[in-house]
Amino acid sequence: MTTRPIFSDVAETLHSYHLPVVLPAAYAECRRITRNASKSFALATQLLPEPKRRAMEALYAFSRTSDDLVDEHSDPAAALHQWIAQLHHMVPAPDVLVLLAWTDACRCYELPTALADELISGVGMDLSISRYETFEDLWLYCYRVASVVGLLAMRIIGFEGDAEPFAIKLGIALQLTNILRDVGEDAARGRIYLPLEELAHFGVSEAEILHGRMSERFRRLMRFQIARAEQWYRAGWPGVTMLHADGQFAVATAALIYRAILPRIVALDYNVFTQRAFVPLHEKLLLLPRIRYRLAQLRAGNTALGDCLRP
Repeated sequence: MTTRPIFSDVAETLHSYHLPVVLPAAYAECRRITRNASKSFALATQLLPEPKRRAMEALYAFSRTSDDLVDEHSDPAAALHQWIAQLHHMVPAPDVLVLLAWTDACRCYELPTALADELISGVGMDLSISRYETFEDLWLYCYRVASVVGLLAMRIIGFEGDAEPFAIKLGIALQLTNILRDVGEDAARGRIYLPLEELAHFGVSEAEILHGRMSERFRRLMRFQIARAEQWYRAGWPGVTMLHADGQFAVATAALIYRAILPRIVALDYNVFTQRAFVPLHEKLLLLPRIRYRLAQLRAGNTALGDCLRP
């Protein structure tokens, strides 16, 4: 018995509709993905005007779906190849809701296709690279999968001046935070993103990472990594005020709530193998007035970010 894809009936229905009818469903799917996959990003996007929120959710869903193809699909190389082919269609198939919304957002905000291709190249690195010898090697991966998202996001929000270098730096900070939070999860997939030369410097072996062995040497390594992530947050923070005013609070919220994961890692005594560092929703909400204050200080010319936000 031949089994039809689960979306086949939906696709047949959508084919009979005009695109303006399908787009609301496409954007709704992006919102569902965003809310389910990233509570922090979903909270931050609620602070944007409706059109920009929808486009940002499409951006997140596009990047998340691309990443999931590599991490969760039984044949990731083939799945990513098909995804790229669909991405390059002028009008994606009606059953590919995320790409329908993404294509519409690209059209509305004139997003460069080269940046989307760069993001996909970063996702594709996970197919062939499971180790990074130096931070310079890791930097390229962080740039492609996170800084590029920032470069796309700033075009949705609107910006002035030379904002791109700051978006790149903030993207590096966010991805480094991801890497530190997910050391154990990535090790379960056979991946180590922490630079090997830095593991060696602190006397931590690959086997210790892959088997989740805690040690004082690993804690020292993590302290070093957190300090570096902090430097990237501080370097990227001044660029927030170069964004359009109606998007500054949303970006500040996304950045500083993510930054608040770092002291959570410390609070876990750096055990990122069996525990996941996160900021609960009620504490995120409590941080919002402090984030608004920090943003007001930045607008007044005080670029100092201070210590990590702590719940």
